[in-house]
Amino acid sequence: MSNTVLALNSGSSSIKFGLFEIAAADPILLCKGQLDEHEAKPRLIVRSAAGEDLVETRRDASDAEDGHLFADVLAFVEDRFGERSLRAVGHRIVHGGPDSGPVVLTDDLTAKLQALTPLAPLHQPRCLAPVRTLAALRPGLTQIACFDTAFHHGLAPPASRFAIPRRFEARGVRRYGFHGLSFEYVAGRLAEIAPELTARRIVIAHLGNGASLCALRNGRSVDTTMGLTPLDGLVMGTRCGTIDPGVLLYLQQHENMSVEEVQHLLYHESGLFGVSGTSADMRTLLASGEAAAREAVDLFVFRAAQGIAMMSTTLEGLDGLIFTGGIGEHAKEIRGAIGECLAWMGVRIDAAANDAARECISRGDGSVEVFVVPTNEELTIARHCARVLRAMATPGGRSVLSAFA
Repeated sequence: MSNTVLALNSGSSSIKFGLFEIAAADPILLCKGQLDEHEAKPRLIVRSAAGEDLVETRRDASDAEDGHLFADVLAFVEDRFGERSLRAVGHRIVHGGPDSGPVVLTDDLTAKLQALTPLAPLHQPRCLAPVRTLAALRPGLTQIACFDTAFHHGLAPPASRFAIPRRFEARGVRRYGFHGLSFEYVAGRLAEIAPELTARRIVIAHLGNGASLCALRNGRSVDTTMGLTPLDGLVMGTRCGTIDPGVLLYLQQHENMSVEEVQHLLYHESGLFGVSGTSADMRTLLASGEAAAREAVDLFVFRAAQGIAMMSTTLEGLDGLIFTGGIGEHAKEIRGAIGECLAWMGVRIDAAANDAARECISRGDGSVEVFVVPTNEELTIARHCARVLRAMATPGGRSVLSAFA
């Protein structure tokens, strides 16, 4: 019987993936890899669970566009684990709209998700392209959508509401939140490493090229910094985060910018890249001696600390702070600077523990426990897929699936 799931995590220029065995109680990673389409000759890299190189394939750009890299992934899986081993493919879909998922993808559902592209123009097309490619390559293969918005599905007013006429809220204009697959994994990991904190007031800081915060109470999301789109909230690599809407009106009315030009500015030319004028990569900015690079870093830290304080207002206090994401996991300077900004709240970061990126980096004299927890969105996707497949295999499984949708 087929017993593996391929979890695809589509980003703006690459796709990370993991192949998992799902026969056990919790999915077991068999191998992992990346489809990197950013380079001149796009490549596929596959590594074992231990990090050993297994496959590296390069393709011409036209071949990548035609789906040959995905065909290479399928060929690798079938050659190494058996032609009938792959049971399903799970996809990270950034915007799920009103759907909480996970759910089996159909042509109709894919079309509905495509219609949400204006709410996530940088991400939604990238998430859905592999769905169509794999459907063409393997028409009978089950594909499952796992939504980044799902973890925040329980957000309620006032946290979910914009201060605009209510008729727009009735049409779905509300705060959805994103990075849910990451927040879900980290919340579960916290329950393992510090179970006594699960029921307390926690903020998770997912800091990377995309960045957002999530306020947790009893392990559930009660507030977050992203809203209707992944453009809101913190300063990001090339995205502006929260901005005075009057700036957008000014750009259109007085700078004569079109809607398309403003959208491109906000998604691709702003954030760390826009402020520094040189790079969206935090590593590059931290190593730079340029004043503008330092100012971009300072703004990132300022807004992150400000956001954590805002989340703490929702929670009426703060007991735990967790750093995750590429910057959160690897940039000790950023963690330390945010900690200094929040010292008044009782955040005390141990310098030696922070330098070593230990799991717990808080000092004993602080009132807030601080952790560094690497995220694993691929494992979260695999877990959701395993649940859906088990439900499908049980009598009345389709009705069970409705509980996930």
